[in-house]
Amino acid sequence: MLRLFAFLMMLLASPGVFAQDEGPRGIHATEVVVTDTALVPHARPAIVAGELKTQRFVILHTAKAAGAARALAGQIEGVRDAFGAMLGRDWPGTTEIRLGVGRQEFEALALPGGKPPGWAVALAYPGHQIILLDALSLSDTEGPTTLRHELAHVALGQLAKDWPRWFQEGVAQNLTDERYSVAHYSALFRAVTQERVFHFEDLSDEWPDVPADVEIAYAQSAAFVAFLTGKHGSHAMGLLVDGVRAGEPFEQAFGKAFRTSLLLEEQDWREGLAARYGWLPLTTSSALLWLTASVLCVAAFARRMRQKAARMTELAAEDAAEDAALRLLAAARAAGPLPVDG
Repeated sequence: MLRLFAFLMMLLASPGVFAQDEGPRGIHATEVVVTDTALVPHARPAIVAGELKTQRFVILHTAKAAGAARALAGQIEGVRDAFGAMLGRDWPGTTEIRLGVGRQEFEALALPGGKPPGWAVALAYPGHQIILLDALSLSDTEGPTTLRHELAHVALGQLAKDWPRWFQEGVAQNLTDERYSVAHYSALFRAVTQERVFHFEDLSDEWPDVPADVEIAYAQSAAFVAFLTGKHGSHAMGLLVDGVRAGEPFEQAFGKAFRTSLLLEEQDWREGLAARYGWLPLTTSSALLWLTASVLCVAAFARRMRQKAARMTELAAEDAAEDAALRLLAAARAAGPLPVDG
């Protein structure tokens, strides 16, 4: 229990435990959304070796990415169906996915003037319904999440314009199940216990500059969208999409779709934060068991490693002693029998 308490205190006092100074981790550090609609797709890039078509997608791929393209073609329609189930609407038209292998091919598939940053492995052009992916990222553990995240940005960009930043990121994370991560829980735990939860009006256009606050902004956006979806359902979400698509300001469309105001819904959501992410659930729910088990596992692993290291040292000492004894025996044999006195 003392170890668990120490772990929780470290979590509270050190935002860097889950939000490193270099910025957001995971797909937030590897994906880019290009909203510049002035970029114009020219002729098909010369590096494209083939294409695969599904009902609502066309996948352009290089020769090296042919296998990844075939695998993606078998999955992509099901992924899009899941989006419609949450948003209550499917976005129109055909979405283009460009697949290349490695940095050189990835950059060669980008739109003219829209070269991706060196750290990005995924890029979305929502205004053009184009997604650019390094096929190598699809085999990574976060590959499917990266793809879904980019699709979410394309979906919202095609369904309507002028979405608040928090809503875009919240929807994207719910469609990728990122909100269930330990990093999100820890960010909200810090936000609640340190009273650092942002007002969503402050996350409408701008995003925080401090990495630890960026993690909080992502986490609370995901949690609030999940709250709205769970409370009102996909039908109301679809009405919200319809309103914003028709040109209504977001808050006006929100009020019509959910029959309440954004401010009241935010207040309702905030009232339940302490019960879900404060100290109370850590001491009264299965979260305590989970954290305790995690700490015990880490402690057991550390103890096992110490025991293993000690055993290896012991074996090395035994081997050294045995080698020394063999050398002495060999030396004695080489010297011959000892002389016998008179």
